[in-house]
Amino acid sequence: MTYQQAFSALADPRRRQIFESLRGAPRTVAEIARRQPVSRPAVSQHLKVLEAAGLVHARAAGTRRYYGIRREGLAELKGWIESFWDDVLTSFAAEIDNQQGDLDGRTDQAND
Repeated sequence: MTYQQAFSALADPRRRQIFESLRGAPRTVAEIARRQPVSRPAVSQHLKVLEAAGLVHARAAGTRRYYGIRREGLAELKGWIESFWDDVLTSFAAEIDNQQGDLDGRTDQAND
């Protein structure tokens, strides 16, 4: 899975709702469909996309399949987002250093 696949899968609002419905516990397609204004086959198709993107996994229990969030699938998304945060913090620190240098220069000039 790549973060692009995950973002593409979550770009669909219905798919996001289905994904979010799995936050509390794994659920069957029937349980998910009861909470959605779409058919069970539509829910199954959305789950296939989420599974292909590595965001959900299915576990068979008898004749039912339980879908749950695949936490590892979120790790790449999290890493990609955090890389931006690291860039922001680095830029922020550089700006503070620049401003501190400007203040130090003004203080030196005032003392001359």
